[in-house]
Amino acid sequence: MRKGVKLGIGGGVIVAAVAVSVILAATRGGSATTVRVESASRRDLVAEVNGNGWIRPHRRVDVQSDIMGRITELRVKEGDAVTTGEILLRIDPTQYEAGVERARAAVSEARSREAQANANLIQSQRALERLRLLRAEGEDLVSAQQIEEAETQLAVNEQLAEAARFGVAQALAMLGEEQDRLAKTVIRAPMDGVITRLNVDEGETAIVGTMNNAGSLLLTVADLSTMEAVIRVDETDMPEIALGDSALIRIDAFQRRTFVGRVTEISHSSVRPPESAGATTGQAQAVDYEIVITLDEPPIGLRSDLSASADIVTDRRTGVLAVPIIALTVRDRSAAQALPQEDPAAAQAAAAVADPRDTDMEGVFVVREGKATFVPITVGIAGREHFEVLSGLAEGDSVVAGPYEAIRSLTEGQAVRAMAADTTLRGAPASAAASGS
Repeated sequence: MRKGVKLGIGGGVIVAAVAVSVILAATRGGSATTVRVESASRRDLVAEVNGNGWIRPHRRVDVQSDIMGRITELRVKEGDAVTTGEILLRIDPTQYEAGVERARAAVSEARSREAQANANLIQSQRALERLRLLRAEGEDLVSAQQIEEAETQLAVNEQLAEAARFGVAQALAMLGEEQDRLAKTVIRAPMDGVITRLNVDEGETAIVGTMNNAGSLLLTVADLSTMEAVIRVDETDMPEIALGDSALIRIDAFQRRTFVGRVTEISHSSVRPPESAGATTGQAQAVDYEIVITLDEPPIGLRSDLSASADIVTDRRTGVLAVPIIALTVRDRSAAQALPQEDPAAAQAAAAVADPRDTDMEGVFVVREGKATFVPITVGIAGREHFEVLSGLAEGDSVVAGPYEAIRSLTEGQAVRAMAADTTLRGAPASAAASGS
């Protein structure tokens, strides 16, 4: 009796366990994977390249000194507006004025030598003429040797006169050089603009730059009427960017405003050559290029070196078929299937250009009758959240759009169930979509 009771209790426990398992399986929908589903639909897409950089004037001049000397007068301060030719500062001219005086004295001396050489030349010419006249009256009056010596002396004086002329030219060139040095003691504005940087003060010494020394930067004059953003972008984005592309610029100092501009320059070399990057770190570094974007309407108060970021619009598509970026995944080519509504000619053309050595291909999982089917697609431009679909899908196809972990682990023919917030799967009744059957 006791043994029978125990058997009955054990049997009841087993039945209850089976019942609970059945209930849980029914509740969870069996082995179906819960996914987010989104219909392939038509959208307006904008492809963008993003980057960070800084603001600078389109034109600016760093003013340095060509001579060394103490600054005796400074007429401007940072922020002053200047015009072309306006005097900015003066360097002590004492030694350069002395150099000009020495050069002038050298010119006077050279001209005196020239006058003496010319006089000797005239004297030798007249002496030769007299000897020739006497020779003509009688050969006994002047010998041939005397004539020859006079001709030689004339040739020598001609060369001395020419050397004296060269000496004058050399002295005049030296004078011009000294006068140029003296003129460089006055630093003038090279352009209309604003003093955006002032690095010196009265009493400081201006240093001339050399091969190993850049010298002292006195000040910077910039034209703030035309401003541009210098944006660094990754090398992989370079082929997408073209001159004239529009861009939205955000400047940290103007957080509530967005500015419009256009790409006006694209660098032809990287910011840092790959060979120099590898030599310093011993490993490959990211390669960036600089893109210059000219602002259409720079705001008042915009300054150099402000931090900025930009979204460069490289392409636009209107009303194109699109799927979420997260939906795109890679699977083995042998697992790919074409949807019934896909154009067979397009599928054959895609297969003809495919590399047979490439066993992987891009595609999405489409939900049909509660199961995931991998479909290869060809994508176009990428917007912020969606890819353009060139081939492989039709408008309204139900595409698995998340979560990422679910998409990564999905297999061909695996049962799926749409999340409660998702719309009804295309081609399946509402009850089937809810249950995943």
